[in-house]
Amino acid sequence: MRFRRANPNHPPKPQRSTRGRMIITGIAGALCVFAFAPFGWWPLEILGLATLFYQVLRSTSVKAAALIGWAFVAGWTAAGVHWLYVSLHTYGQMAAPLAVIAVLLLGAAMGLYGAAAMASAWWLRQRWKLPLPAANLLLFPAMWALFEWIRGWLFTGFPWLSSGYAHNHSPLAGFAPIIGMYGLGWLAAIIAGALLLLLHRTRLRAAGLVVVICVAGVALSFLKWTWPEGKPISVRLIQGNIPQDEKFNGAHVQQTMKLYQDAITAAPADLIATPETAIIMLPQQLPPDYLPGIAQFLNRTGSNLILGIFTADSQTAYFNSVIGLPPKLGRGYYRYDKHHLVPYGEFIPYGFRWFVNLMSIPLGDMTSGKEIQPAFPIKDQRVLPNICYEDLFGEEIAAQLNHPAEDQKPATMLLNTSNLAWFGDTIAIPQHLQISQMRSLETGRPMLRATNTGATAIINGEGKVVQQLPVNSFGTLAANVQGMSGSTPYILWGNKLFLLLLALAVAGAWFWAKRAKNQPNAA
Repeated sequence: MRFRRANPNHPPKPQRSTRGRMIITGIAGALCVFAFAPFGWWPLEILGLATLFYQVLRSTSVKAAALIGWAFVAGWTAAGVHWLYVSLHTYGQMAAPLAVIAVLLLGAAMGLYGAAAMASAWWLRQRWKLPLPAANLLLFPAMWALFEWIRGWLFTGFPWLSSGYAHNHSPLAGFAPIIGMYGLGWLAAIIAGALLLLLHRTRLRAAGLVVVICVAGVALSFLKWTWPEGKPISVRLIQGNIPQDEKFNGAHVQQTMKLYQDAITAAPADLIATPETAIIMLPQQLPPDYLPGIAQFLNRTGSNLILGIFTADSQTAYFNSVIGLPPKLGRGYYRYDKHHLVPYGEFIPYGFRWFVNLMSIPLGDMTSGKEIQPAFPIKDQRVLPNICYEDLFGEEIAAQLNHPAEDQKPATMLLNTSNLAWFGDTIAIPQHLQISQMRSLETGRPMLRATNTGATAIINGEGKVVQQLPVNSFGTLAANVQGMSGSTPYILWGNKLFLLLLALAVAGAWFWAKRAKNQPNAA
């Protein structure tokens, strides 16, 4: 790759070593943590990707490209999810050195996706003898986005801090209802590649492409894909603020149950929601008058309750669930079981029980719920829960809206119940709020968040936080929320359109290379 002609009066500069390039990209990847919440410096992510592409383009072998890509994503992951140390050491009681090593190993494992992406891009460019503009605008962004998507589902997936999440408030946000979060990451990578061409003879076309993408994103943000359905419902979202080291402590269980009982019955609302696993006992283990006492309040006030609780169908089938109690329990209660479980925290991957045994985490091997589950009807609205980690998987939520269970109409609002007390007072909380905002952008649905320590919030169908409780405090968030109906393109197609665009980009790069080979001046 060469942007300028070498000066014959000066000897060429020595090539930077692969190790040096790895250090540069590792630092660039780590700095990308500031592109995400709570910082929101999204241009930093684009500059980071530009740095990655530049260093890979300057590398001299597929092995070097792989190592450079690995360093970038390893730095990105380790810096971005450093808060896992809190859950592993402070609350999981893993020895501090082992907890540090575990976070670094996660970064190293995620780095393999970056290695595969950049090795593939470098190899294809060399094989096709691809001109620089085609590599920067088509091939490298497509390979980056493809392996981010693979990272989101392979081995159950880990899409936390995927690059698209940084753009819920950038000019690219308008594309979210069409091509989803991964599509935003792909567009960001195209802009990064275009920035590298500002020193190339195609600089004007590259700059024009950046302007077109950003202007189109802003214009698309004014389109309304969904519309109000029925009347708003009143909601009360409870933030219990139970310290994680007390949550499963038997000495505090009764106190926690009383706290939630009092918070639930403090005032009526069409929907009252508690955080994930607000009650750590199974329904059949509760005092005989606990749920009936709450049910009397619901019946008297016409309120509905969604309660985070563990459930069990047998002595070996435990679920992380929410149950819905309507004003009248004649039809029984509603139940949603968490489908997408957290590895090591909620299920034990084959061969890794030794790792889980290094920690002290209760109920570490649960049963997964069904992929498609019904929504909870409340007056004119239908509320579809998801539990904590599940809202990272946008296509799964879109599928439940596109193909609702039991011949229902699609849900009109989403509800995330979470317990991020596992991660203390860290940036995990605003990062997760940003993830929920992306789900609202993709689906055009409001997202209600009832969490233990934060962020308890109400997000409208445009992905904007309209109300939020202070983090790490006890409180109740009350509001009226309007449900939305209709389907965004992302609800209808999920990631299919995004993948089609990637395929077209790679095909376009191949065609460009073939044309350039036949017409040397076509590059």
